[in-house]
Amino acid sequence: MTEKTNQIDSEVISLAREVIKDPAEPGEVSPQHIDHTLLKPETTLSQIMHLCLEAVRYGFKIVSVNPVYVPLCADQLSRSSVKVGSVVGFPFGASTTRIKVNEAKEAIRQGAREIDMVIFIGGLKAGQHNVVLDDISKVADVVHAGDSLLKVAIETSLLTDDEKIQACKLAKEAGADFVKTSTGFSTGGAVVADVRQMREVIGPEMGLKAAGGIRTLAAAEKMITAGANRIGTSAGVKIIEEALCRRVKSAVKTRLDMDMDDQEAQAVIQRVLEIET
Repeated sequence: MTEKTNQIDSEVISLAREVIKDPAEPGEVSPQHIDHTLLKPETTLSQIMHLCLEAVRYGFKIVSVNPVYVPLCADQLSRSSVKVGSVVGFPFGASTTRIKVNEAKEAIRQGAREIDMVIFIGGLKAGQHNVVLDDISKVADVVHAGDSLLKVAIETSLLTDDEKIQACKLAKEAGADFVKTSTGFSTGGAVVADVRQMREVIGPEMGLKAAGGIRTLAAAEKMITAGANRIGTSAGVKIIEEALCRRVKSAVKTRLDMDMDDQEAQAVIQRVLEIET
């Protein structure tokens, strides 16, 4: 009986490893969609180190942290495929262009490879489109010179529909790599309708990051379906565990004709992740 149980257990683990390594299907959320984020002002060194450990364990695309923690993350993640991301003009977008440029330069010098800048919101709402364009363009120039990516947060909750459209057009014209819905520090976060509209404006090639209030797999999937190809969230572990749990349970049922509950599937996933990391 023990031998048979061990054989079944081995088959389940082997299948789970295969499922976890397989790319997600279109519309599914994968670890490579996740910007694992911790930007709260009260964040401590130990929390940042834990964030990095989680990012490696689950295979997230990047960690997104405040500039002061970029060197620590760059060191902690130096032997992994996880990149370091940081923020510029955060969270209000009201820094001068020179300050934003210098923030970006310093973050890249210290190891950041993705920069999330906040658009000059007041300038956008005042119709100062050339000023906004120049602001983004100058940051984009230094980011790209540092072989890094630029995302522009437009803070959708503060904008009219026309302003959202204009913000996306300006970010694209300025050479940004992504537009981003929100900072997560304003009056609202990512909304499906906004993501869909933003994708229509920027077209299929430019990146689109949904961020702010995305805490469940269902919410993340709606954003991906609407057109996002990156999710900024502090709940990445919960989201990906839920996604992996569903995929593992389905594979075990289909391939091994076995039923698993969520607790059993999570236990298998954790065993696989321990083996892999």
